[in-house]
Amino acid sequence: MLRTPDYWPQATRELAVRDAVLRGLIDRFRGLTLGSRGDAFSTLARSIVGQQISVKAAQSVWDRLSGRLVDVTPASVCNVRTSTLKACGLSGQKALYLRELSRKFRDGTLDAAHWDTLDDEGLIVELTSVKGIGRWTAEMFLIFYLTRPDVLPLADLGLQRAMRIHYNRGRVLSQQRMRGIGAAWSPWRSVATWYLWRSLDPIPVEY
Repeated sequence: MLRTPDYWPQATRELAVRDAVLRGLIDRFRGLTLGSRGDAFSTLARSIVGQQISVKAAQSVWDRLSGRLVDVTPASVCNVRTSTLKACGLSGQKALYLRELSRKFRDGTLDAAHWDTLDDEGLIVELTSVKGIGRWTAEMFLIFYLTRPDVLPLADLGLQRAMRIHYNRGRVLSQQRMRGIGAAWSPWRSVATWYLWRSLDPIPVEY
């Protein structure tokens, strides 16, 4: 069951006051919110599966993986052959990344118990020390699992496209310019990002 962050009402009120684009999107998508499933491993695993492919394609691969393994857990991934993972639609590299992630959870290298003590950048550094987890994947984890409120994933293609459309008449924006626009959204940049994603795809992505 998805859990909506407690800060969501305050964030949407403040963003609606500060930014006319977001005010329109918040009104348009009233009733939809970000939610966390509360499963650290599957959130990271879904992020790896979703790297460089569409939301629809990622969901299809995840559905096949879930059907084959029943429960996608560190143990089930470690105990299945790489060829089985590839048969579910994972590339050879992603299959290796998923197995590496599973091993790190099983041996305690990744320990969720202390993550709440880390700030955003500190946690991103820890997560990206694992092969297959880049900054984008770590940022998706902070947004969708920990529901950190102030993450701005500048390298995300969807965010880049939405900001071009809404803030620069469809023209390319530099990351520096994106960061400047996003500064007005702090400390709710995750929320602003989520609504800009909705402007491209009304169906919320879930990790």
